[in-house]
Amino acid sequence: METVEMNSVSLKRPRSEDDVANADEIKRQKISEKSKTGNDSGQSIEAVTEQTDKSLLEDTKNEIVPNEESEEQEDEELEDSDEDGDPESFADMMKHGLTESDVGITKFVSSHKGFSGILKERYSDFVVHEIGKDGRVSHLDDFSVPVDDEDPSEETFTVLSDEDKQRLEELQLLKNKETSVAIEVIEDTKEKRTVIHQAVKSLFPGLETKTEDRDGKKYIIAYHAAGKKALANPRKHSWPKSRGNYCHFVLYKENKDTMDAINVLSKFLRVKPNIFSYMGTKDKRAITVQEIAVLRITAQRLAHLNKCLMNFKLGNFSYKNHPLKLGELQGNHFTVVLRNITGTDDQIEQAMHSLREIGFINYYGMQRFGTTAVPTYQIGRAILQNNWNEVMDLILKPRPGAEKGYLVKCREEWAKTKDPAAALKKLPVKRCVEGQLLRGLLQYGMKNIISAFGIIPRNNRLMYIHSYQSYVWNNMVSKRIEEYGLRAVPGDLTLKGATAVHIEDGDVDNYTIHDVVMPLPGFDVIYPKHKIGEAYKEMLVADNLDINNMRHKIRDYSLSGAYRKIIIRPQNVNWEVVAYDDPRIPLFTTDLDKLEGKPLPVLPTDGKFRALKMEFSLPPSTYATMAIREVLKMDTSIKNQTQLNTTWLR
Repeated sequence: METVEMNSVSLKRPRSEDDVANADEIKRQKISEKSKTGNDSGQSIEAVTEQTDKSLLEDTKNEIVPNEESEEQEDEELEDSDEDGDPESFADMMKHGLTESDVGITKFVSSHKGFSGILKERYSDFVVHEIGKDGRVSHLDDFSVPVDDEDPSEETFTVLSDEDKQRLEELQLLKNKETSVAIEVIEDTKEKRTVIHQAVKSLFPGLETKTEDRDGKKYIIAYHAAGKKALANPRKHSWPKSRGNYCHFVLYKENKDTMDAINVLSKFLRVKPNIFSYMGTKDKRAITVQEIAVLRITAQRLAHLNKCLMNFKLGNFSYKNHPLKLGELQGNHFTVVLRNITGTDDQIEQAMHSLREIGFINYYGMQRFGTTAVPTYQIGRAILQNNWNEVMDLILKPRPGAEKGYLVKCREEWAKTKDPAAALKKLPVKRCVEGQLLRGLLQYGMKNIISAFGIIPRNNRLMYIHSYQSYVWNNMVSKRIEEYGLRAVPGDLTLKGATAVHIEDGDVDNYTIHDVVMPLPGFDVIYPKHKIGEAYKEMLVADNLDINNMRHKIRDYSLSGAYRKIIIRPQNVNWEVVAYDDPRIPLFTTDLDKLEGKPLPVLPTDGKFRALKMEFSLPPSTYATMAIREVLKMDTSIKNQTQLNTTWLR
């Protein structure tokens, strides 16, 4: 899934003598900031612009069901209520987490000296703009609605009372036994009746209306036209033939992931989420701007949501005849602020010039491998080994480290009884992977783990084996760079179109490191013809896997493989160092700020603190954290960051 998320606080190195002069001020700022926000200083670092297999995203999209909202909300409340507030206890638990070296992330390409910086937990320091397939960067800069004579009047949105809307929604979603809803026409005119008819039909797709006389009064009667099917299919006859079937718009969102946003829009529009389409998903901890398309919902209705939604804005409306397709984007443009930087001007210039001219190693970021003592790649390896008892054990067994209290109790019960029903009772959040697997074991029995595991949504199941592929790739790329450095060598692979070919001795001067790709293991890839090709085989043999037989007896788990560039050179790289005094003020303006006429923040010329504001564009399937890692020259793992943050705050 293409995602964009940063849940980090502080990216720090152990303090050198050069850092000591700034240490007291930085410490005071962090403590002050922490007391104001109440944030745990051991939050995870998750910055990813990852586009995964298209089918996974399609599965995810189809799994969003608005009727499950109450269960999801309950799960979220339970999760939110179980946070650990003490940074030192969190750091102690994270001693069991992964570091970068555990997943093969060990090399840098630049030669500058690293420095410290804080990528704040404040989501407004991390902004993402989607880049469409035509190279256009998505911006929210226009709230106007296309003029259309066939749009309902503005009165449509206000003529119904809140009580009427509640009754109509319950009728539409078949939540009660009523077969119709009667709305009394208080000011009986033909125009008023027409507006009520339009309001019901446009706001509650699937309902029809008629006018009836009852006891000398006029009533509008709303009823179901076609049962349950009507809700899923917007009314065909109400859409003008001259208008494109899809309303495209730019979605600006703050601190909300794309799936959540679609769910919220669906709820307010009273439609199924699967009528929305998009080119990629963006995760929660950011301000993100992306294009969305929706089937047969007017721009007028969408624009009306701007009056009632928090953390969302919709704009740049247009009608087109096609939806959006997953994966059609060129990438994402990032604006990132690293606060409290300790590097000298020379260090920063060297780091950013290197990022622009050379780039960074295209590692899979830490979030690809999970945050607990059982990495996701271990589960993926067990799946590929067809070792289903191991899969079950790795998912359900007790594990050290930071976890929700209810998960700890569930795991303890499982270890003690091996009874899925008893373990499930300890788990109030049933939608997690552990709950889904336990439900599967209840349904299919302990002797049919494969079917029980199949209860877990497909995208989650495939995440495990893709994590293993990523683990192998990271390790092999580190070996490749250690062995041959930053130059193309004979035996490397490069792409001719979509086909991988080996670089031959006579052609090696025609290629640079930026042309070199390495394979994710699978049955439809070739491997380098030098030492690294053998290293792939050795690594898989050590894991009891055959590199020449990556087909699995269960088709979903057969790996075809893919190719991935080993060095990514970001485009449109710009940076500046700014001074500031107040950690709470934004250091740049967003699209929404500009639309609302907010001025640029006034910054002091000689503030107490310095921040590095950096901008760059990345293609799909690359991790922004790995670019930031190259600039700061430090371990981005939660384990490392949490321990450094805790030490820093003492």
